[in-house]
Parts: sequence; C-alpha cells; structure tokens
Amino acid sequence: MFKEVEKTLSFPSLEQEVIDFWKTHHIFQKSVEKDAPQGNYVFYEGPPTANGKPGIHHVISRAYKDLFLRYKTMQGYRVERKGGWDTHGLPVELEVEKKLGFTKKADIEAFGIAKFNELCKQSVFERIQDWQAMTERIGYWLDLENAYITYENQYIESCWWLMKSLWERDLLFEDYRSTWHCPRNNTSLSNHEVAQGYRDVEDPSIYPKFPAYTGELVKCGLLENETQPVYLLAWTTTPWTLPANVALAVRADAMYGLFAAPPQAGDRSQTDLYILASSLANQVFGEGNYRTLKTFTGEALVGLRYQPLLQGYVPEGEDLSQGFRVVSDEQVIVDEGTGVLHIAPAYGDLELGRKYNLPMLFSVDLLGQVYPQVKLVDAPEGEGPYTGQFFKDADRQIIADLLDKQLLYRATTINHTYPFNYRDGTPLINYAKKSWYIRTTAVKDKLIANNNKIHWHPEYIRDGRFGDWLRNNIDWALSRERYWGAPLPVWVSEDESDYICVGSVKELAELTGRDLSELDLHRPYIDEIVFEKNGKRFQRVPYTVDVWFESGAMPYAQWHYPFENQDVLAGNFPADYICEAIDQTRGWFYSLHALATLLTDTGGSLAHIAQDSPAFKNAIVLGHIVDEKGEKMSKSRGNTVNPWTVLDVQGADALRWYLYSTSPPENTKRFSQGLVEDTLRDFLMTLWNTYSFLVLYANLDQPDLQQDIPVFERPEIDRWLVAKVNVLIRDVTERLEAYDPTSASRAIRDFVVNDLSNWYVRRNRRRFWKSEHDGDKLSAYKTLYETMVIVAKLMAPMAPFVSEHIYQNLVLSVFPEQPESVHLANWEKFDPTLIDTNLLRDMETLIRIVELGRAARATAKVKIRQPLGEILVRVRNQAEIAGLKRLEEQLKEELNVKKVTYLDIATDFVDYTIKPNLPLVGKRLGKQVPALKKKLETIDTHELVHNVREGKETVIHLDGKSYRLEPEAFLIEVNSPEGYAAIEEYGYLAALNTQLTPELIQEGVVREAIRLLQEIRKKAGLNLSDRIRLGLETSGTLLEALEAHLETVKNEVLAQEIRFAEIKEACYSTCVNINDIQLRVTLQKISSDGEVG
Repeated sequence: MFKEVEKTLSFPSLEQEVIDFWKTHHIFQKSVEKDAPQGNYVFYEGPPTANGKPGIHHVISRAYKDLFLRYKTMQGYRVERKGGWDTHGLPVELEVEKKLGFTKKADIEAFGIAKFNELCKQSVFERIQDWQAMTERIGYWLDLENAYITYENQYIESCWWLMKSLWERDLLFEDYRSTWHCPRNNTSLSNHEVAQGYRDVEDPSIYPKFPAYTGELVKCGLLENETQPVYLLAWTTTPWTLPANVALAVRADAMYGLFAAPPQAGDRSQTDLYILASSLANQVFGEGNYRTLKTFTGEALVGLRYQPLLQGYVPEGEDLSQGFRVVSDEQVIVDEGTGVLHIAPAYGDLELGRKYNLPMLFSVDLLGQVYPQVKLVDAPEGEGPYTGQFFKDADRQIIADLLDKQLLYRATTINHTYPFNYRDGTPLINYAKKSWYIRTTAVKDKLIANNNKIHWHPEYIRDGRFGDWLRNNIDWALSRERYWGAPLPVWVSEDESDYICVGSVKELAELTGRDLSELDLHRPYIDEIVFEKNGKRFQRVPYTVDVWFESGAMPYAQWHYPFENQDVLAGNFPADYICEAIDQTRGWFYSLHALATLLTDTGGSLAHIAQDSPAFKNAIVLGHIVDEKGEKMSKSRGNTVNPWTVLDVQGADALRWYLYSTSPPENTKRFSQGLVEDTLRDFLMTLWNTYSFLVLYANLDQPDLQQDIPVFERPEIDRWLVAKVNVLIRDVTERLEAYDPTSASRAIRDFVVNDLSNWYVRRNRRRFWKSEHDGDKLSAYKTLYETMVIVAKLMAPMAPFVSEHIYQNLVLSVFPEQPESVHLANWEKFDPTLIDTNLLRDMETLIRIVELGRAARATAKVKIRQPLGEILVRVRNQAEIAGLKRLEEQLKEELNVKKVTYLDIATDFVDYTIKPNLPLVGKRLGKQVPALKKKLETIDTHELVHNVREGKETVIHLDGKSYRLEPEAFLIEVNSPEGYAAIEEYGYLAALNTQLTPELIQEGVVREAIRLLQEIRKKAGLNLSDRIRLGLETSGTLLEALEAHLETVKNEVLAQEIRFAEIKEACYSTCVNINDIQLRVTLQKISSDGEVG
C-alpha cells in the first residue's frame, strides 16, 4: 500500500532524494508554468555577490523568501522567481586588491584598469558553485539560469536610461558639497552606505584656546583693558581639522561670559581669561573653580577676530581676508562642549562657509594624508611635522604640540559614534568636493507618502527606522571615483561648459558616428569614447555609480527596460514581496524605494505604471543572527556556524523550521546546531513517528482509503480531529496572509505535537491495534490519513522536503491522478461546515482538566500509572460541565481515576495564600508594600481570587487611601485539603484524591509491569504490531496482581498467550524488578494466526 518507513531515519538523505526527484521531474519549472488563476505574484530577489562563501545569514533570508513563494504558488499564483547577481562595486574591488597585494588606487592605475576590471569580472563568480549548491540544498527555488547580472551591457544600458530620465528632469546634477569620503578607496559614499558603518569608538576630546584680539574686545565693551590675553574656548573631537579652521560659531541668542579660571596644568595660582557659553562653565571648569567677570549674548561676539592655531593648505587664489572671525549659527548647541564651535568648511561646514563667504583651507588630502603645509602658526619655514600622516594618526602629535604651546585647556577622550567604510573599516572624512547627486530631496514628501503604502513586517519599520530615514532624507551621492562599476553616462566638454547625459548605446553611437554594439561599457573602454558636438570635444566624466543604484534599478534593468520587455515590466511591477535583513533599510530597500518614487512621480519615465507607486507592497525585515549565548558571531570568537554542518547532520527542514518558529523574523535570532537539533527532535521526529505509525498499521490492514466516509458519520473523536485540522487550515492561512511565519509554524507544531500525536493517536491506538476490520477502524484510518495529508500541504512552504516525501508516499499511492508533487498541489481551503464548536469547546475543557490533573499528580509525586479513586472537577459554566460529563470516560482514562465528582461552579474547595507581585506593585506602592502584605493576610482570599479569575480590579484600602490593583498584581498559591492534590488555573480546578486502597495499589503494580513489558518488546526488536507469546515467572503480590488482571496485560502488550512459566522456544529473555519482586520474562514472536513467526 505505502512504501515502508525507514526505522533509522536520516533527514539529510531523505532531502537529497527529494532534490533528485525535483530535478528529474522538473518540478520547479512546472510550478512556474502551471495554471495560475490568481495571476502573478511578483517577487524581487535582492542580488548577492558570489565572490565569497554563503553564510548562515544568507540561508536565513533565502529560507524566508522561499516560504512565501511556495505558499503563493500553491494558492494559484504564478511566481516567476528570477534570480540575480550583484557583480559590481567596492567589495569586489577590495577582494581583488587583496589578492594582488594592492593598498591604494595608484596600484590599480599602475597595474592597468583593463586588467584589473577583468580580474574583478572573473572573481564575482568564483564561489557561484557554493551559492548554487547552498540554494539547492536548502530548497530555495530560484531561476539562476536566467538570472540578471549587473555587469552585463544590457543591465548597464537600462541604468543609463534611468539616469538620463533623471537628468532630463534636473534630478541628476553635479555639485560641490560636503560628502562622506573614504580615503583608503579614494571615493565618495552615499548617505545610506555611510549609515551602515557607524561604530562606537574612543576619540580625542580637546578644548583648543583661540587667542582673541583683545583690542576689539575692549572696543566693544567686553573687556576693560588689554593687559591679559583672552581665549575663545572651543571644543572638538577632530584635532586634525584644526589647520582647516577659518571661523568660530556661537549662538546669537544664548548667554556667554568672560571667565577667569586657572589652567589645567602648570601654576594653578594664575588665571587665564576665557570666553564660552555661560551654561557650560560649571561643566568645563568645575564648580567653584572659576570667576564670572562679565556676561553677554552671543550676538556681542559676532565679528570678533581671533588668531588661528595651525596653518593649513591654502588653495591657489584663496582669499583669507574673510576668515578667522566669529559668526553666528542657530545650530550651535549650548548643552555640551563650550558653545563655541570650530568651523572648517572643507570638512563638514561647507554650507556655513558659503553663508558667510568664508575661505577654504585644507588639512588633509583625498587620501587622508596631512598636507606638508600643516604646522603651528609660529613654526619655521618648510615642511610641517605631520606631513603624509594619516589623518587619524596625526591627532596625537597635533594635541601634543598644542599642549606644549599651552593652546589647549584640556585634552581627554570621548566615546561616541563615528562613520567607517562598512566594507573595509576605513574611517571616513566629511570632505568638500565635486560629486554627482540624485535630487531625492525633490520628492521627499512622495518618498514618505509611498512608504505609507507599503506593508512592513514588522509594522514599526514604516514610521520608525525607514520612516526616520526618509524624513531626514538628503540628496543621493551617486558618483564613485572607482573602476569596476556601471559608468556614469555623462560626457563633458573640454572647457567644462557643456554636459551631455547619454541614455543608450544607440544614442552614444549616434554621437560618435561609430558602431558601438560590441563595446564593453566598462572602464577603460568607455573612457576612450570621445566625440565632438557643436565644435567642442566631449570626454566622459571619470566616475562609476553607486552599486546601490544598480541594485535599486533591478525591477527595470533585469528586463532591459525600456529597450525591450515593456509589457513584461508592466506585469512585474511593483513587487508583491521582498525580504532582506534590517540593514537593507539603509541599502536595497531604500534604493528600490527612491528610484521607484522618482520614476513614478509626476513627469516620471515609467510607461504603463501607476503614478506614485512604491517598488514593493510587502517587505519582511529580518533581524540579525547571533550565537546561542546571544553574542555576535565572528571568526575571531570561533562562534560562527557553517550552514553545511547543520544541513549535513540535521537537514534543511529542521534548519528552516527552527528559523521560522523560534521567534518573529525581525527578532535577533540565537543560533547553534544544538538549537536546530532540538527542533528536529521535538517537532519533526514527532511528525515522523505519527506518519510512521499510520504507514505501519495501514500496510498491515490495507484499509480502503478511497472509500468515502462522511464526516458527520464518524466517531466523535474523529470529528473533533477534522474540526481541529480545519481550524489549523484557517489559522495558518490567516497568519501567512499576514506574513507571520512564526505564528503559522507554531500553530502547525502545536497541532502535530499536542492534538495529533499526544492526544488523537495516543487515545486511538487501540482502534488501529484491534483485529476487527470494522467501520470504526476504517474511520480512524481515514481521519488520520486525511489529517496527515493536510498537514503535509500546510507544511510544504516551510518544510518542503519532508512534506514532499509524506505527500509522495501517502497521496500518490492512493490517488495517483493527483498532482505529482505537493508543491504543485492546491492550498487547503478552510471548510466552516466541518467545525463543531460545541465539540471543540468540550474537548478543550477535557484537555484542560487533564493537564491540570497531570500537574496535580506531579505535585503529589504520584505517577500516572498508579490509579486513583476520585477526581474533583470545577469548571466555569454549566455548558462545560455538560460537555465534560459527556466525555467523562475519556477523562477517567487519561487521568487513571475511577470516579469524577463535579463541584458547583461557586464552590471554593481549596484555600489560598495570596502575595503581592513585587516587581509590578513595588514601584507603584513604594513604602506601602509592607502594609499590603499584612492586608493580604487578613483579606477574604476567596473574593479576591474570584476577581482575579474574572479579570477584575481589586480595591485595597491602605492607611486611608484606596488603590485599584489589576489581577496581575497578585500571586496566588493553592493550598490543597488533606488527602488531595489540587491545581487551579483560570477558574478551572482539578483535585485528585491521593489516598490509595489495596486494590488501587495492585492495579498500579500491573500498569508498571505493562510499561516494563512494552520496553522489553522494543529491546527484543519487535514491531509495534507483532503478536507474542509471553512467559512470566514471579511470586507474591506481583503474581497475584498479574493473575487478577491477566486480560488487561494480554491486550496491552499484544500477547496472544501468557503462561506463568518459562517459554522454552523464547527468542528473548530478561529479568526485571517491580517493588523489589523479581519478574523473569521469556518472549516468543508469533504470526497473526497464532503460528510461530
């Protein structure tokens, strides 16, 4: 009937068999090509770079992507699953530089751009086989044969078209701005790249003393005479920028003062004069360590001139006459530092410099190296002492020299955040220079409005991390001074008066009058393309573009839009679903969103696309992954996990199921091989054992599973399971529709473990064991079979391998006309007519009381095998009492009790000890907590417990005041009466009579003997269905007990015959002890007709 289930299961081996089946039968292709009555479900693959091995974090994102694509396919959507490869950019260049031993851009230039880029091209697919193998092994179906590749000419040409469309609307432009610059790689970075590289670091915190011109202070009435120098006291964490200082900024409406304070070092009896914000004097000097000589507003300082501390590099033609003066700026803060801000327009203060027409001085070049001109103001002629030092390295010597000249009030350190290149860890410089930008600020309101159309999972990303990013939007720094990337398609005339942006290879060919169809669009070949127009010679600007622009262009460039596939784009935009890690809110999520907003804005260039459309409708944002202790994974710590280690031992289904079920996608996930093993053991093995149970007995009995048995004609326990699995269909569907795989997977797990295995199969074993082939037995088979098939389908998107195996064996063996794969089958539909709400309620009440009864046994340390005389039960209403009475026999069996007594709903059978929940009430009541404790010793505990059960607040009077306390404010302990073990929860009570009679004790001994005999069957290597002949040799009370309950023992252990003597033909024998009495067991396996097996 069914293929036999392996006794020793290897999930990895099973999964490889399934992979082979998929490949042989082209199941993935068929899933894309099958009928799709629901239309397209569009998915965008965030392109990885295949120049490194995939890690566990790549497995996570692919697992979450695959789940919803399989689910939507089963729902009747067409899901194309086009793959993609991110092949350009700095990460690729850095890897090649590392192999070549290069440390700077000059090394690349000397080596040759053409050769370097060719090595980059070769490197991007060095690990493609690893990526393909991992993708296949975890069951992530993706069309990699037709994947888009960002280095291909067609992809680049589409990017050109996008940039040309922005150019035509004045959204692509060149400007001289402060931009974050990486000195190691000598290139700009976009704001979303910078955002990914902030670190907490320790940096200098210094207070430079800028000498003011005292004559000007006297002139404006801020100083009485010029007998003592006065210092404008600033504060900075970047000493290396001081040579570029050209102004000091104050807040015009804030209060400042002239203060006398001793120096930090040297003669403390002397005092120096300082100007700084009045609100910061205590913080800077220390309370009581200074005198206030005069106060005034910051406005009084504006225009005051001062002397610089260091010389910087002065560009040719730069006029310094407007420099070294105090200016006002409302951005100056007066709650940290000194309220006097050091201004260096070349390194972050460009807008303020423009506002006041300040000169531009430089301290370091684009490589981050200090200019030779940098030195102290009074230093002798010649090269400065910091020449060629890396800017961060120069800090120490600059500080030392200023201290030596007594031009620092104090030099300490500070812990703060600073941006680094997130690719290689190089500290960045906010550098004023020419770059090309996309004017995203022009559509800022549209960016925010379109964001509100996206369903983020979790929802708080919309207004939180992503929303904050959009509200603080700045123009996108697009250009990169690098080599391996899509070239910026802008040509400039030699006199830099005219610019031409090219939108296609055809347009460029027309400008040059050449056939460029075979041209490689990368550098250096594109740099060689020059042309003349209007009497001017045009040369391409020497930039590539931000790789995030390329990845954000994938909805269009993957189809070579608009040069072809216009109708294809119309049916594949926007995406219904994307999924990546949380850092992509600053990366791919943003670049997709920004470009879609720009292109679908009024006057945008996307034909056939709805105006003001986001690029995607739903996004799952994944949290980071850490080790099982919650620590960040790193090679240096030795706590990284190779995904193949898990895949080869526990398998992909266990790995996937753990990821889905352990916590919501956005949460940081703890990960280890042991945690995946727990999932395998606790869930998948339970599923497998249930499936194995069905196959084993069905193969013995050969039930006719094609025979229809109406649900309403089946026994009550079967109708309950049918209702429960329909509830499961409803819940899993609703949760997956809400993009909540955690709740969906947990619902399946709870159903399989609790409802199916621990309740239905355990309670119905005898129906499968019995020899009669009646309607009751067929109904049990039919119900369990249908349930296992439904579970396989519901699990298919999450555990695609084991669900495929179960489907293949159960479904196609009985119904060969069904789809050949579970992943080609239709998603199960909820049928409300199969839900018997009363039956579900009654069974839920039964299970709740059973759980309380088991807890009561555990409290009393009475094993379930020991029968007890009575259980007292209290439920919440008459309907529950009626339902429990109807199911009373099941309650007795489950709790192994002889009698059930129903207490009145209002009966308080137990007493209570009530204590305050200190963590909750402590802060609220404070010193009144001891009074509350005393009050609870005298209060009517039954009334308070009633309030807690009903979820009502309780009013407590303490020292003349009234407090309304919620139910959670109390901890309730149940005190059982003598001779009873009682457990109460949410108004339900189960109280077991723990007094044992001789008859109960004897029955308990028999049940212990049955347990041991079942273990002996296993040790003898018997199948669950094998019949046996049993020899039992013992004495005393044990012999009496076994003789008194002989038929029970025979039925439970499938013994066709029991002799109280040795069986000479035994195939297995052993001895055990029960209550210190020896029992010798001899066992012989026999066939079902009584013959020796």
